[in-house]
Amino acid sequence: MSPDYTVRSDSANAPEYFNLRPALEKEYGYTHAIRIGDDLKISGAVSMNDSGMIVAPGNMEQQMKNCYSDLEKILQHYGYTYDDVIVENVYTTNMKDFIKASAFRNSIYKSKFPTGTWLEVKGLAVDGQLIEIDMEAHKRK
Repeated sequence: MSPDYTVRSDSANAPEYFNLRPALEKEYGYTHAIRIGDDLKISGAVSMNDSGMIVAPGNMEQQMKNCYSDLEKILQHYGYTYDDVIVENVYTTNMKDFIKASAFRNSIYKSKFPTGTWLEVKGLAVDGQLIEIDMEAHKRK
């Protein structure tokens, strides 16, 4: 896992920024996660390595698993679990293939599913990406 690139503030409700892949996020112009208080917003995760190369081209199920692996790293960084996820949005270039592989989500969400939207899109940021998943989580007290 990449080093901790969290930017903290003295205020309890000030945004706290986290970069999973700092160089790539700077190049593309986004932050992978921002926490404000008990709320965590996570940018879309895709199946890529730290060099920005697509992992598992053409394989929807493996790309989905890679997305969830990155999302779990971010959740764990803040002490959250998939039980804390309240919104999950999935963007895919092939809804039929996503639906076939979507049963994997049962291993992620064991007690309940979050709200969310599934959208088929013409393309994602990098050619070869089949799926992108973003999330919001809320830490229950």
